Amino acid sequence: MLLHLSDPHFGTERPHVVEALVRFVHAQQPQVVVLSGDITQRARPSQFRAARVFVDRLGVPNVVVIPGNHDIPLFNVLARAVSPYAGFLREFKQLEPVLDTPELLVLSVKTTRRYRHTNGEVSRAQIDAVAQRLRAAREPQLRIVVVHQPIEVLRAQDEHDRLHGHEAAARCWAEAGADMVLGGHIHLPYVLPLHERLPGLARRLWAVQAGTAVSQRVREGISNSVNLLRWGGPLPAARCVVERWDYLAATDAFSRVLETTLDTGLQ
Repeated sequence: MLLHLSDPHFGTERPHVVEALVRFVHAQQPQVVVLSGDITQRARPSQFRAARVFVDRLGVPNVVVIPGNHDIPLFNVLARAVSPYAGFLREFKQLEPVLDTPELLVLSVKTTRRYRHTNGEVSRAQIDAVAQRLRAAREPQLRIVVVHQPIEVLRAQDEHDRLHGHEAAARCWAEAGADMVLGGHIHLPYVLPLHERLPGLARRLWAVQAGTAVSQRVREGISNSVNLLRWGGPLPAARCVVERWDYLAATDAFSRVLETTLDTGLQ
């Protein structure tokens, strides 16, 4: 089981939601946590430290964390130019961590850039490096790529937030064997079949977006939200279930509100 969190924006966190999420994780006991960026609100040391403490409290054995655009200093121009990821690296050590287990391959991509304020991009070199790792994956593995900005969007008003280089990445990663791309950034949870959006894709490829896990910066009436991914065990081969869990104030707990079954592999 994999827990997908995004955009906690520590510095704007809701303490009661943080506690509810810790309880939820302890109850579900996922083996992997993926945190797809915007760990902090303003890339301050205290915010990174709070995020690190939170991740450690979850007690999950495997953790994959990537930076988002909020994890680069905005107002400290010198730090942004010289060492934009210093704060992130102090607590989380790697910009593009990889998790490789018998059942799972998670490849992360740093899509933020010091010269971009909010938008992200994936370079040709990054696309090719991920594809090379995907081609070396073992048959039983669920193959996941993690980015910060969404590889695909639902609505026209979010198109400016879509990852630059998204189509080239989707086509190359699908051909190389990817099953899904996890992202965040726009605080909007959804699941999209990229193979229906991009005709001619080599295989089924899904975009899975998470909302904001614990921040008060929720949008458009959507509560704090996380995803649980389940595969293997009693599920048929090449099938994964994505569960969306939202924080409900009435119960002070995360509750399952939506379940989507993904068929992966060749179309």
